[in-house]
Amino acid sequence: NVELWGPVSFSSVGCVVFSKIDLDREWLKERKMAMVSVSNSFLTLNSPNQLRITRRRLSAMASSTTGVRVAEGQGNLPKLVLTCPHKSEAEIYLFGGCITSWKVASGKDLLFVRPDAVFNKIKPISGGIPHCFPQFGPGEIQQHGFGRNMDWSVVDSENADDSAAVTLELKDGPYSRAMWDFRFQALYKVIVGADSLSTELKITNTDDKSFSFSTALHTYFRASVTGASVRGLKGCKTLNKDPDPKNPIEGKEDRDAVTFPGFVDCVYLDAPNELQFDNGLGDKVIIKNTNWSDAVLWNPHIQMEACYRDFVCVENAKLGDVKLEPGQSWTATQLLSIS
Repeated sequence: NVELWGPVSFSSVGCVVFSKIDLDREWLKERKMAMVSVSNSFLTLNSPNQLRITRRRLSAMASSTTGVRVAEGQGNLPKLVLTCPHKSEAEIYLFGGCITSWKVASGKDLLFVRPDAVFNKIKPISGGIPHCFPQFGPGEIQQHGFGRNMDWSVVDSENADDSAAVTLELKDGPYSRAMWDFRFQALYKVIVGADSLSTELKITNTDDKSFSFSTALHTYFRASVTGASVRGLKGCKTLNKDPDPKNPIEGKEDRDAVTFPGFVDCVYLDAPNELQFDNGLGDKVIIKNTNWSDAVLWNPHIQMEACYRDFVCVENAKLGDVKLEPGQSWTATQLLSIS
C-alpha cells in the first residue's frame, strides 16, 4: 500500500484526484492532512503533480480517528466524513454538496434524510442540508436551482484541536450554463465542532456581466412533529403558502413558539439572526446566521405520509435577489449548536 497525503477532489469521470502531492512524510505529518491508503496497483500518473485513483478501490481514513476522510456512500457515491476530537461527526456528499448527517458526541443524528431519498445523481438528495441555488423554489429554471444537482469538489481541509473542516467548490459548467448562462464560483466551508455544525457559503461572480440569484439552506431536522417548535419569529412578516403556494397570503407572526399542527409552508421575511429550535425529542438547537435575511418553515404533513411525523425543515434563506457585479462576492454563515 502507498500512503498519500494532500487535497482531494472528484473528477467528472468518477476518480479521486490528489493535487500537488509531496511525498516527504515528515513535511506532510507536520501539516496533519488527511491520509488516504490505496493499492499502488491502481495508481496512474497523469501529470507530475496529479495522481488518479479509481473510486471503486478507494479506501480512505483520517489521520488517527479525527479529521476528514473519504468514504463510499449510498449508491456508491463519494462522501466526506468529518470527525472532530470530541467525536461529533458530519457526512457530506459531493453530489449536491449535501450534508446528510450531523451526529453530536452522544451519537444522536440531528439531521434527517427522507426514506424516499435516492442516491443516483439523477435526482437531488432529499434530506440533510441541500443547497437551493441560484433560485429558491419554482421559477425560470428548475425547482431550487442546480446547486443540489451538481458535483462539488474539495479544495481544502483542516484538522484543528477541537474541530474538523472542509471547503467545497462549485463552478459553472455546461449543465448549469444551459439553464443559467453565467460564470460563478461557490465556496462552501463546513466545520464540525464539539456540539456545533457551522457553514459558510460564498458566491462570487466570475463572469464579465452582472447576475442576480436567490439561495437557501433547506435544512431537514430530525423531529417529532407534534412536539417541535421554533422560537424567535414573533413579529416577522409572513408569506403563508397554505393553501395556495402560488398565491401566498401576507401576514404577521404573533406566536412566541411556532408549531407544526398540519401542513406548514411559510416564509418569514427579515427574520432575526438567531432562532431556537426544539425538535420535540429532547434536543434544543440554536440556529444563528449572518446575511441569511429570511427563514422558511416547512412540513408536508400527509403529503408525505411515510415520514412527515419525523422531521421539520427550518431553513435560512436569501429570498430577495442578490445582485453581483463582475468580481463581487456575497457571503452568508450558519451556526447550529446544541443549547
